[in-house]
Amino acid sequence: MTSAPPVSAGWFAPPGPRVLAHRGLAVEAPENTMLAFALAVSAGATYVETDVHATRDGIAVISHDPDLRRLAGRDQRLLDLDLADVKTVRLDGEHEIPTLDEALDAFPETRFNVDLKSDEAVAPAVRAIKRVRATDRVLVTSFDHRRRLRAVAALPGVATSASSRGITAAVAAGLVPVAGLRRALLRRALAGCGAVQVPERKGPVRIVTASRVAEFAALGVETHVWTVNEPAVMARLLALGVHGIVSDRADLALVEVGRLAI
Repeated sequence: MTSAPPVSAGWFAPPGPRVLAHRGLAVEAPENTMLAFALAVSAGATYVETDVHATRDGIAVISHDPDLRRLAGRDQRLLDLDLADVKTVRLDGEHEIPTLDEALDAFPETRFNVDLKSDEAVAPAVRAIKRVRATDRVLVTSFDHRRRLRAVAALPGVATSASSRGITAAVAAGLVPVAGLRRALLRRALAGCGAVQVPERKGPVRIVTASRVAEFAALGVETHVWTVNEPAVMARLLALGVHGIVSDRADLALVEVGRLAI
């Protein structure tokens, strides 16, 4: 396998707003497949959001789900299969489940947002990222705070976004009326993070507001919103100042971002 050097000095180097192709562009291909990634890149996406689990023999494979039920109709966990077994699976009859290093190697000009879906996936993902020398074009994240920190510690300089614990603390800190204390609490909650990646709202709580986006940005932290597929919603969020749109329809999101330059 040919290893490609990093394409730039860092994941955040290109100017935003950023469009993150959620599991690729799965309009004419199953999600998280090489074709879905290729379609996203062909549409103009320079960022791909994806998910990683581990196989029984310790290989990082790209899949949102821990098992094959939804996409392959098989009642098997990835963690119970060796890579050789996983490679026999065909999604929609023809598409393989890629490994993380296969995807990173196949798209050397693309930045990847990698969600570590299990504790077992951390070490294999780190090995894959190092093998392809892709640290500078990967952002690692996880809902689990400790899992994310394990990956960050093993990949010096890698970009990362806040886990659920940090986001909760940041939202709570934003309610503190004393400006100096609020900033200190926000800085602590988001320490080491270059982004928060959140839904616009969680139940009755609105997470993404213009003031919150601006306050995070003042600390050098970007706001990326998932998963946004309606152009009107994309336009409204971009007007609030968000720095990234995570979308199943990267093609549509790229159009909305393009309008900002007109």
